[in-house]
Amino acid sequence: MIVLGIGTSHTPMLNATVDDWPRFVERDRARAHLDRDGRPVTFDELLRIADPGVERYLTPESFAARHAQAQAGVARLADTLKRAALDALIVVGDDQKELFHEDNLPSLLIYRGRTIRNVLRLASGPEWAQRASARYYEVPLRDYPVDAALASALVEGLIDREFDVAAAESLPDGQGEGHAFGFVHKRLMDGHVVPIVPVFLNTYYPPNQPTPRRCYHLGQAIREIVESYAGDARVGVLASGGLSHFTLDEDLDRAVIRALSQKDAAALQSLPRNKLNGGSSEIRNWICLAGAAERLTLDWVDYVPGYRTRAGTGTGLCFATWSPAA
Repeated sequence: MIVLGIGTSHTPMLNATVDDWPRFVERDRARAHLDRDGRPVTFDELLRIADPGVERYLTPESFAARHAQAQAGVARLADTLKRAALDALIVVGDDQKELFHEDNLPSLLIYRGRTIRNVLRLASGPEWAQRASARYYEVPLRDYPVDAALASALVEGLIDREFDVAAAESLPDGQGEGHAFGFVHKRLMDGHVVPIVPVFLNTYYPPNQPTPRRCYHLGQAIREIVESYAGDARVGVLASGGLSHFTLDEDLDRAVIRALSQKDAAALQSLPRNKLNGGSSEIRNWICLAGAAERLTLDWVDYVPGYRTRAGTGTGLCFATWSPAA
């Protein structure tokens, strides 16, 4: 049965030092952006329309306080995961063309090999950014256990429920899991290893992004399959990614958190799809988790507005846990 739900951001901001947070402006100036309605904009255009109130977040004191709060959130999730004594952890994450590319970009894929490899991915950019990226990965490489039997049961059960699900049993030579999954292994498990089932959602890339409704129904189906298959096994479900970024949208984030808290499935399923693009698309992983954890209670959530530039770029940092009702 599903006994634990976890939602976590996985941004490089969580791997960076507090002194490096202001340096993200170097990358934000160079990358393409979307505004809060999902329209393409430049960094300079975001600067022109940004809320002047963002300035209060850009002081050394605010950076330090928010960095500490976010690190405390990661530590709490790691402790919760360790104390849960799980037999398996289903990780719902996205792949940002780390393993899957234009020649094969499945909307939904479940990995069912016996292990999944974590290997260093060499990041581009300045040294500080490379240091943050490296914290997702192992040196030397490491093979982490996968609950292949549960993964296969999910594939078969989802097919029975008319989900068109891709399956993989191995990774390309020299390749390893992406950062959505590496964050779980390196930062949350931190040596306390639980077999995972990697569930890949194509949140980012048109034209085959799953709808919010489909994501919620996927979570419900995962719960049904686990309940019919796992017996007394203790299973957790974790959503990796989000909330809004790279243009931070507090209104969207707080609406998502409110819907999660109130178990408002209709609100989650009707989130505007134009807002769920770019980094904010990872909210789909949380919608899937909500469907899987609908019989659990959201018992803790912490939200940190991770602004890092005057343009309002950053990440809505969020950490949450679900557990059985008392």
